[in-house]
Amino acid sequence: MQTLQEIFKKQKKALFFCLALFVLGWGFTEYKTVFAGLILGSLFGLYNFLILVRNMERTERKFSEGKQSISLGTAFRFASGIAAVALATAMPRHFDLIGTVIGFAIPYILLLLERIIYHVRHQ
Repeated sequence: MQTLQEIFKKQKKALFFCLALFVLGWGFTEYKTVFAGLILGSLFGLYNFLILVRNMERTERKFSEGKQSISLGTAFRFASGIAAVALATAMPRHFDLIGTVIGFAIPYILLLLERIIYHVRHQ
């Protein structure tokens, strides 16, 4: 079984590849706002995934020590989602709202695909 850090490293690599494609799309197409929204959403999604990994590791460590873990991770993830949408809404000439929301979901879609591939290979 893979550790959480190994999964996170794979996620970062895949997401940076997607971000590179989005930057190329932003630079070479006329859909600049859509690709800027995808970039913005993906960066906030990566931040959310980082918060999730850190909180899971902290909770696991506290559990092994026999202590309770209280975290604001969910609140921070909701707040970052609201911040991404607020930025896209405040600057519609620069960021597409739908692109931002789709970009925000990309790290989770990549995680689902990576987990499906992992389980198919190791069955």
